[in-house]
Amino acid sequence: WLLAKGWKTRSNDSNYLAAVKIFYGEIAKQLTGLLWKDGGPVIGMQLENEFRGPAQHLLTLKQLARDAGIDVPLYTRTGWPAPQTPMPFGEIIPLYGSYAEGFWDRQLTSMPGTYWTGFQFSTLRADTAIATDIFGKRAAQDSPGAGKYPYLTCKLGGGMMSSYHRRILIDPADVDALALVKIGSGSASPGYYMYHGGVNPDGKLSTLMESQATGYWNDMPVKNYDFQAPLGEYGEIRPQYHWLRRMHLLLHDWGPALADMPATMPEKRPGGEDDLAPLRWCVRSDGRGGFVFVNNYQRSRPLPPKTDVQFAIHLPHSSLTFPDTPVTVVPGSRFIWPFHLALGHGVNLLWASAQPICYIDEGRTRTVFFAETEGVPARFAFNAQARVKASGGQIAKKDDCVIVHNIVSGVGPAVEIRGEGGRVRVVLLSQAQSLALWKGTWQGRERVFLTPAGLVLDGAKLRLTCTNRANLSLDLYPAPIHLVVGGKKIAGRTDGVFARFSPPPPPPLAFAATVEELQPAAPPREIPMGKIRGAVAAAPEDSDFEKAAIWRIKLPADLDLNSNPMLKFRYVGDVARVTLDGKVLTDDFYNGNAFDVGLWRDAPGILHGDLRVAILPLRKDAPIFMAPAARPDFGGSKAALSLDKVEIVPQYQIELEH
Repeated sequence: WLLAKGWKTRSNDSNYLAAVKIFYGEIAKQLTGLLWKDGGPVIGMQLENEFRGPAQHLLTLKQLARDAGIDVPLYTRTGWPAPQTPMPFGEIIPLYGSYAEGFWDRQLTSMPGTYWTGFQFSTLRADTAIATDIFGKRAAQDSPGAGKYPYLTCKLGGGMMSSYHRRILIDPADVDALALVKIGSGSASPGYYMYHGGVNPDGKLSTLMESQATGYWNDMPVKNYDFQAPLGEYGEIRPQYHWLRRMHLLLHDWGPALADMPATMPEKRPGGEDDLAPLRWCVRSDGRGGFVFVNNYQRSRPLPPKTDVQFAIHLPHSSLTFPDTPVTVVPGSRFIWPFHLALGHGVNLLWASAQPICYIDEGRTRTVFFAETEGVPARFAFNAQARVKASGGQIAKKDDCVIVHNIVSGVGPAVEIRGEGGRVRVVLLSQAQSLALWKGTWQGRERVFLTPAGLVLDGAKLRLTCTNRANLSLDLYPAPIHLVVGGKKIAGRTDGVFARFSPPPPPPLAFAATVEELQPAAPPREIPMGKIRGAVAAAPEDSDFEKAAIWRIKLPADLDLNSNPMLKFRYVGDVARVTLDGKVLTDDFYNGNAFDVGLWRDAPGILHGDLRVAILPLRKDAPIFMAPAARPDFGGSKAALSLDKVEIVPQYQIELEH
């Protein structure tokens, strides 16, 4: 609309600024009572995105925001690219980002350019792999004065969307490793894009996705913006959500100290993309204690095991090397180990070969939860004078310290240390158990929960959701004597430091969709290229779907939409669209994942309306990038298309009260 006016957008053109003033004013109305100055949670505003014009325009936007009443402590911009003119220090804080891989590249190969640097520890904040379609190749350097700001991120890749020409398939380890590396490199605030996937809204006059037809660089799905995020478009909980939650729990309890710790890189570091021999690690320390960050994972490139690993830490007044015996860091491993960590009650943990997760206090007892590191025996070292009891391991004295070793992971206390006015208990969880750990405030106090199900704390209620009804159980610490489920009390039984509550599972649900083929696909279309500079393969238009293979999907009349059922399509093809009474609900560029459609969003009409899925054939010679794991076996055919399975997956739910 603005472009049609002929105004110079993203500039100090008076007409454009008049429109921005209206826009900011409407945003300010919606923020009434939510700003920090009014006791709300909003502490900052990003003024522009990936802006490379003069700094004065950003300063003008800042003033317009303040004039509109958006008065916040922080005004931010993306730290890439640098503005054309110098930005006065302190006016607008640069925030940074990094992605495992992007949809915007023009190459049809895996991990082009500099994505590999996102998996290496570095004090360099700028990432040159972001938005290469717009900015092209550029020097890897930070703007002058960048190091004087706290290192904050706004775009750590929580996943990645597929464009038509690049079908990105995300591994959960991509997301976890990327975030761990940036925190290890000095970040004091992990912000993600996206953390929760979504859907493009309906436009009044046109669709609202990015497309080459409207002058943008890439063709994106019309509706789908799931992004393979930790929380999906319909609220699906993905494995990366659990990995990130575990890291966030550590940041919640030890983040205030970690934020003040600068990052230090080791002398021996990888010399380039193909130098896979050195271990990737770094230290964040305040000179007294700190954390060692390790990442032996890189997307699409297996890293070899690293043997005989010990970390030599040189502090201003002392040095230490740990663990006391060398270990092997297995391929794919990534972890955070502490040294000189205050556990509470005057207890100092000299070092540990396990990752801290969180702690919780009950009376004079502090319980600290750790996660076992894959392939590495957990060992904990304390001062020689510490009063240590190991109920889940063995104790040895070595080099003026007490080392607890041969620990068996589990939910019970492995180590107990008597401190000043209280005691500290260490619980070493297995990796699977650690990814099922949650922490939150419920019934007026902090508690720790252990469940493989999704957990929501909703006032007085605990809500568990899961597609597997056998997983609707809960460990709780500190725990009440009983919980109430459906008006009936259930008692907890002792399970290590927890009390375990196992409510009767809900009855099984089984719903089947009826699939009726309406028409086969016509021969695959010729794939044109876009018409902008650096054009790539163009996505199909609405008219192309008239020649798609089409199936009608009939849902069972007794389908309980309160169970948040998911309609899951397993298919092979180019692009799939789901329509209801002719309206596009969502769409998918095939990348090997199942195509999920949440049914509750369009209830109740979806139960009785004309629900269809249309799939276009995937050409063997299509000029697109696709992960080898997703690429179908074409055999002797020039195209592939199949609808292999359509299933309805219900969500089971249980609510528990005190």
